[in-house]
Amino acid sequence: MEHCELVSELLGYARVSTTEQTLDLQSDALSAVGCSRIWTETASGATTARPQLDDLFSHLRAGDTLVVWRLDRLGRSLPHLLQVVTDLEERGIGFRSVTEAIDTTTAGGKLIFSIFGALAEFERNLIRERTSAGLAAARARGRVGGRPPKMTTKKIKQAKLMRDNGMSQTEIAEILGVGRTTLYRHLR
Repeated sequence: MEHCELVSELLGYARVSTTEQTLDLQSDALSAVGCSRIWTETASGATTARPQLDDLFSHLRAGDTLVVWRLDRLGRSLPHLLQVVTDLEERGIGFRSVTEAIDTTTAGGKLIFSIFGALAEFERNLIRERTSAGLAAARARGRVGGRPPKMTTKKIKQAKLMRDNGMSQTEIAEILGVGRTTLYRHLR
């Protein structure tokens, strides 16, 4: 009986943002580290639709390693990059960035990504705390978030006067530019 061994591959991904840019530098670097195949794409980093990257993901198998020239070629943001690498890890796929010398198939590379994850979580918590503090400060000054009410005190008085003069609530709502439900709620 023959023994078949799965051969792990280094598969590369290169991306430029505009057609004026060239993929040569990235492609050469990925070939130099031993990528057996390289997917290339011209797409903005902020773009979520990247068909070549999706195709690459469909070719990756457990034991393979996804290689990029630089971290920003793969992820739109640090949280997105961390999510992609976490998804790869769950599928048994390694990740390597040539420029930053990060390789998640090594203990050191895993440590670096754990630190990145902790920093991203720390940043999210800081943003949440600053937002809460800002809202509390605004409330302390009497400001409340959200849209201003459609029915002001002046409009409510006007609506009551129109109703007392025999106008229908549908007509009043139309004249004041509010919904009937909003008007009914204020005229109870």
